[in-house]
Amino acid sequence: MKRLWALFICAGIALGWTGPAKAIDFKTKGQWLMGFTLADDKLVHSTRLGDEREKNTDDKFQAKQRVRLQLDAAASESLSGTVYFEIGTQNWGQASDGAALGADGRDVIKLKRAYIDWAMPDAPLKVRMGIQGMTLPNVAGGSAIMDTDVAGITANYDINDNVGVTVLWARPLNDNFNGTSPYKSNRAQAGYLDNLDLFSLMVPVRLDGAEITPWIMYGMKGRNSMYGIAQWQGFHDGVYTADGNLNYSLYPYPGIYDRDRLSDTTKTYGNMFWAGLPISITAFDPWNIEIDINYGYTESMGHYWAYKDRFSSRRSANTEREGWLAKALLEYKTDWVTPGILGWYASGDDSNPKNGSERMPSIVPMGTFTSFLGDGNLGWAWNDYALDYSGTWGVGIQLADISFLESLKHTFRAVYWGGTNSTGMIKYMTTPYAWNDGWASGTSPYLTTEDSLLEFNLVTNYQMYENFEINLDLAYVANFIDNSAWEKANIRDASFNKQDAWKAQLVFAYSF
Repeated sequence: MKRLWALFICAGIALGWTGPAKAIDFKTKGQWLMGFTLADDKLVHSTRLGDEREKNTDDKFQAKQRVRLQLDAAASESLSGTVYFEIGTQNWGQASDGAALGADGRDVIKLKRAYIDWAMPDAPLKVRMGIQGMTLPNVAGGSAIMDTDVAGITANYDINDNVGVTVLWARPLNDNFNGTSPYKSNRAQAGYLDNLDLFSLMVPVRLDGAEITPWIMYGMKGRNSMYGIAQWQGFHDGVYTADGNLNYSLYPYPGIYDRDRLSDTTKTYGNMFWAGLPISITAFDPWNIEIDINYGYTESMGHYWAYKDRFSSRRSANTEREGWLAKALLEYKTDWVTPGILGWYASGDDSNPKNGSERMPSIVPMGTFTSFLGDGNLGWAWNDYALDYSGTWGVGIQLADISFLESLKHTFRAVYWGGTNSTGMIKYMTTPYAWNDGWASGTSPYLTTEDSLLEFNLVTNYQMYENFEINLDLAYVANFIDNSAWEKANIRDASFNKQDAWKAQLVFAYSF
């Protein structure tokens, strides 16, 4: 903690010494979170490969804490700088997190954000530069494409009181490639063609009783941008971040993608494209209507072999991925509860890997319809999933902000999850439980048209003081995966036993 406050003091002094401004207004914000969770989030209980059986033996109890501290240095309403540090997440008792006996933590203080805000004199233009939070416009269940911290620039220009324009450039990846590439022509060329850049245009329109923000985003993905991150060593591991596994949100399939045998490509960059149309309607108060439509595409960058029939045959498979998603929320607000209906439908894979994947790609999706499979509550205390709706459909009911006592609120949800992926893809999977790969890696399960899940959430929030709350999250997922279908996976002598998932999570939060 002493190191962190020293950083704050140095940052304040530095900001005070640079530039002609004499008076800098310093403001601090922060949050302490203490979380205790008893849970089993595995949808697979045990697997058998030949005579070997592996069981789910993970710990079911975790105690964690996280601290975030933010310093804002404002010279005026038109110029300010922000630095945002995070301590943790620290697992109690874990030495590498600095939470074991003695609490001598190393490398637990992380820079989360650091940016400057400035406005053009005498013009309605505002610019933010640096590492910042970037979320693409969305309603009804969170962003299905990108909601994360990333380095870049955003600029906002208000045309008038009703219409604005926002543009952004983000650079999620660059200069991480260590020379280990699946492309023969690129071996030993560290740092070559390893940038991933995103460019977006958004047009927010604010009307009386409605808001609509059409947007588009273009991306250019260097053919080595996903490979060779030093701390994971090996192109097949790709990029795993605190917000999820980028491999699982961009590559075609779980369980069959043989990147070790990826064919060479003459392309230097692959095109990426997304578009969205979020619509929020409040004109019919107390009704609230939210509709969000998304489309995404990533260009093929090489082919690979997809094996089937117990590895006795194979076919060339495409790394292209293209799909769409529609989601909606309908709510009616009353004095003591807000009942609602929610739902979504996303395109899914057909049975032919030769034409690529029909699921919508994403960068860092953050679905918030639910609090267990999704990120609709303080999920950091267990496993903070970056939910990807692709290849699924769902419908549910929600009773939000139930309140009979002052300072005490409850939210209840029951959501049915189905799959839109063809069962024909199972024969290419290399494990009989590949449907679990996405869930285990921080995104949604890979569900076929024969699979389903039923999730229940009960979230209780008690505002004890103005700056202190207690949050209780109870969740359960009933598992209706079709075992008989998944036993047709491309592997010999394999079977698995599925199980339901559940959690009970208690979080204490102090914010200032």
